[in-house]
Amino acid sequence: MGGVFNGWTEQAFEVLLRLEGDPPPRLRESLRRDREVHVRQPMIALLNDVADAVPALDDFSVWGFRKEIWWWQHQSAVIRIARQVEIGLRFDLDGLHLKAGWHYPDPGQVPRYRAAVAALTSGTDLAELVARLAADGYEITGDLMRRVPRGTPADHPRAELLRHRSLLAARPLVTDTAALTPSAVDRVTAAARELAPFLSWLAHHVAATPRRPI
Repeated sequence: MGGVFNGWTEQAFEVLLRLEGDPPPRLRESLRRDREVHVRQPMIALLNDVADAVPALDDFSVWGFRKEIWWWQHQSAVIRIARQVEIGLRFDLDGLHLKAGWHYPDPGQVPRYRAAVAALTSGTDLAELVARLAADGYEITGDLMRRVPRGTPADHPRAELLRHRSLLAARPLVTDTAALTPSAVDRVTAAARELAPFLSWLAHHVAATPRRPI
């Protein structure tokens, strides 16, 4: 299915319900085709429609089947913004979830991040972006050190941000009811534009790669 996204169907939820818990391999395999058609292919259609609406979001992958049951119970996808800067999407029985930002850092990215956070102008910019996202209902998460980096004063004005070794903004995007409609396309594109300044900061200061504007 290349696109048009018409929402996930009731069959998608029925398949995922049957995959709850720890289903035996035989049941899993019997649902493989239905899961592909009703769960994974709509995610591909969704991201094709998103890319048509916002060409900068055209670099995406939709994960297939893996051995662990979690991957059968949740359909994940990722839109790449820059090196290790991504918008992640996950569809499951609760609907569609979004988690965007920087994670799984490459060598050199953590020092670049810390230097940019410590610098007055870039650090203040990030603090304001993160505060704005939190006020808009995003949960700010990531891999945090127990303390600020060595040599950093404990009372640094951006001490909390300096503890991060990854930085993500997450929120539910579409409820299970809304997932039955095409509205997810507009919600993903709206969230991407809302997140654009945050993702641009990470692309510039952490990934150190140019990117197209969202």
